[in-house]
Amino acid sequence: MDLDRARTLLTDELSELDDRARFARESREDATADTLGQEGALGQHPGDYGTEVATTMDAEHLVAAVSDQRRAVQDALGRIEDGTYGRCAVCDRQIDDERLEARPEVPTCREHADTPVLS
Repeated sequence: MDLDRARTLLTDELSELDDRARFARESREDATADTLGQEGALGQHPGDYGTEVATTMDAEHLVAAVSDQRRAVQDALGRIEDGTYGRCAVCDRQIDDERLEARPEVPTCREHADTPVLS
């Protein structure tokens, strides 16, 4: 894949992830404020309290997932800068363009897609 094209895809994705991160943080703050605004489960229907806890947990997971996605995109941009972009982090073979077009942040070829890569 052309490095300029990859940089554009990754930069656009990072911008979208920034918007999602903002939304995720706001959702977490809203969920936390709702939960903290209560005096515990006393006087509250158990279903209501459970819903608030689930909402807070969902918001926390969303924040973590977006953060992980952002890190993967930033790592890919770093690989462009250091000249290793498009090469598998496991076997050092070229990653096919179709895979990079679909997921420009991936650090591995299809063969090693399930192999954990330490950054």
